[in-house]
Amino acid sequence: MTSKSNSSTWAVSLTNFLDSGSIVAGASGLTLWTKYLKLNSLQVGWLGALSANAFGAAIGALIGGHLSDKYGRKIIYTYDMLVYMLGTIIIACSVNFPMLLTGFLINGIAVGAGVPASWTYISETSADNNRAKNIGISQFVWSLGPVVIFVCGTLLSPLGVNGNRILFLLLTVIAFIAWLLQKRLDESEQWLEQKKHEQESGEKPHPYKDLFSNSVSVKSILFLIGVYLFWNLVSGAMGFFMPYVYETVGNLSNMQANILQALLWAFTALSGYFGFALNGDKWNHRVFFFTGAAMALISWIILTYIGMGWPALITFVVLWGISAGIGAQAWYALWATELFPTKYRAGAQGFMFFAVRGSAGIWSIIFPAILTGMGFKAAGSLMIVFLIISLAIGTIWTPATRGKSLDEITKERYGSDER
Repeated sequence: MTSKSNSSTWAVSLTNFLDSGSIVAGASGLTLWTKYLKLNSLQVGWLGALSANAFGAAIGALIGGHLSDKYGRKIIYTYDMLVYMLGTIIIACSVNFPMLLTGFLINGIAVGAGVPASWTYISETSADNNRAKNIGISQFVWSLGPVVIFVCGTLLSPLGVNGNRILFLLLTVIAFIAWLLQKRLDESEQWLEQKKHEQESGEKPHPYKDLFSNSVSVKSILFLIGVYLFWNLVSGAMGFFMPYVYETVGNLSNMQANILQALLWAFTALSGYFGFALNGDKWNHRVFFFTGAAMALISWIILTYIGMGWPALITFVVLWGISAGIGAQAWYALWATELFPTKYRAGAQGFMFFAVRGSAGIWSIIFPAILTGMGFKAAGSLMIVFLIISLAIGTIWTPATRGKSLDEITKERYGSDER
């Protein structure tokens, strides 16, 4: 099972690569599209809001999570990448704002539909002592997306907006490879067992009634949204707007901004693998989570109140990069698959991802206005508040799941009758 789960983990993790890759491809070319199409700040905000970074992914997650629980994890991998490719092709061929916005929205929906299924599938096909490792591998691959895209973006920057078109065509090719690999995956055995139980018992779970009528599930939702939503308000804004911030606030060139982001994501990839993947099943989860959250907080205090000189920028990139690999998203991806029964495991993630990316969408509309109207220090101070909230919630209420099977966790939390 280990060899099989390892190979499927890498195949499924390509969904995460394409998630982050599409976000940063849009981010690295944001100023280029702004100049090419003469976009105003509201249009820039809508691009961020309807992309894979926000509302687009939110809508997709709500749809994909439900479909994954009802029809299986495999159905997502059969069709999702085809939708993704449609979105990236439209973006690459865009000649006006409506076309570009449509491409971003379609691409975002595909990303959102794939994420709950991918984390669920990885967790359900992992052994009890390597679940965090496999989730960590998915986070490592998620981090590689920006590294590859920012490096390519740097090399293609002399081509202007046409270089960004090439980036989205590159993502189209990778999505095609992912589709070929993922459509061959076997269905999750846990999902098959759950469906067999439903047929034998006559039980017909409601996608959201069962989820929200259970107080344990509601508490889990509030905990996970508290950890992930507030962190993602910061990370989401960074993922799409950070090159824009570097260039407009720090007066860096597009190439310098892309190099900084590539370096940041390289540290994220390294810490995601050597930190979370190799040690997430071994180290104390509360201490581990707090360490990553504290590093994230310190990095934004430095950037906000010391400024964007090169020493502060490099320190920020290193601290945030390492923290992101062992931080809230990795823990959310792990805990969100552990804290819910099989029958609505993906649906719960779909709802939470909808809430998280939807909030990021609202923030994506507001953030450029705050940046322009109130300045970077005000925007940065809000980021610091968000990170403090995430740190406090995750540290205080860290769940005790390390080393336990998904069935054990479910029985402990919900009782022996729940599956």
